[in-house]
Amino acid sequence: MRAISLGLRLALLGLVCITLALGVAFVGLSSLFNSHVERRAEAELTVHFDQLLGGLTVAGAGVTAGAPLSDPRFQRVYGGLYWQIDTADGQSRSRSLWDGVLETGEGRGPSFTRISGPQGEDLLARSQQIALPAALGGGAARVVVAMDAASIDAAGQEFIRDMLPYLLVLELVLIAAGVAQIYLGLRPLQALRTRVGHLRRGKAARMGAGWPSEVQPLAAEVDALLDQHEQEVRLAQHRASDLAHGLKTPLQALLGEAARLDASGQGQAARSINDLVARMRRQVDFELMRTRAQRGTSDLRKVAQGVLSVLARVPEAETLVLENTIPADLTVALPPEELAELLGAITENAVRHAAAEVLLQAKAVGDQIAITICDDGPGLPDDQRERLLARGARLDESGEGSGLGLAIAQSIIARRGGRLDLSNRPGGGLSVRLTLPIRQSR
Repeated sequence: MRAISLGLRLALLGLVCITLALGVAFVGLSSLFNSHVERRAEAELTVHFDQLLGGLTVAGAGVTAGAPLSDPRFQRVYGGLYWQIDTADGQSRSRSLWDGVLETGEGRGPSFTRISGPQGEDLLARSQQIALPAALGGGAARVVVAMDAASIDAAGQEFIRDMLPYLLVLELVLIAAGVAQIYLGLRPLQALRTRVGHLRRGKAARMGAGWPSEVQPLAAEVDALLDQHEQEVRLAQHRASDLAHGLKTPLQALLGEAARLDASGQGQAARSINDLVARMRRQVDFELMRTRAQRGTSDLRKVAQGVLSVLARVPEAETLVLENTIPADLTVALPPEELAELLGAITENAVRHAAAEVLLQAKAVGDQIAITICDDGPGLPDDQRERLLARGARLDESGEGSGLGLAIAQSIIARRGGRLDLSNRPGGGLSVRLTLPIRQSR
């Protein structure tokens, strides 16, 4: 159930509730209509009953209707309307009964019951015991007036057939209204998702206010979490800065020790110490740069040209063509120092392995910039790409360098919400694609 969407849950629940509600309405309306039709039939029987009583007369040895009742069905055999009078002296009945006999029932007061007709059909009957006046011979008589109940039941069935299409249309209308209600009701969640995406991509700083009362507490918690995260990042930056500054003094002491070793004729040991200190200093300087330059934007072409200018002086680049085709109007959401460190790590690797040229390209893709750094070297086997991005890994163990270049670049890109991809060029060489945000990350 946890994986089912809220919209689907609400839709299923609404469908069940609408179906149950319409089912109850169907049963209730049908029952009310049948009761109404039966009451009308009872009222009609009461009229016939009163008309019969008003025209009673003595004929022969018993009491009978003095004149035919107004409804011709009493005169038609099995016409659907019947009357019967039972007295101590005998029985009289309507012509419609022919040779049939009605059940007269019990009790003195008026009652409406269902009885069997002359052909076994279902009849609705009104029966009552009355006291006959002296003019009619006195005594008591049981009078029954009945009508065929088939017309009552048929009216109920017709009502159901007429009502069902309207109930189906009503259900469709209610379902459509429910879907619209769900869509409008869940729109704040979609807006919430969009705002979180903006937070992740740097288009917004906080969730802010103005949310519905049910969503506002969640938005406030997210903002509080972001505030706490920023505070923790600032503290981590301060600790990293303190650590980097703390390492500078021991490194300076090592340089002094290397100078004393060199002065005492131990030049090889001094050079080894100097190399180690230089590597450590680069890492310390890089961490200091990260803590000091966390925000800002850079002109991509300008920074890339500066990186190529520096690399053009290294021995490996003397015979290479370093080409910068990046447009002049592209801005990246990285401070210049961090962008230079990123491009330098990738481009230096390209210069080291290129045969004749290194090419820098870039283009805007939505709210990101795709930077491609290509060389025409030997390329990279598929099984070695992940290894190359591992921290400190090197494909050429005989070469110089700490092996941190691409790993540092990957760390910068991951922190800025970008991506680094490696692929071999069709004509030979390696292509490194960097995807970075245009807008400032927050």
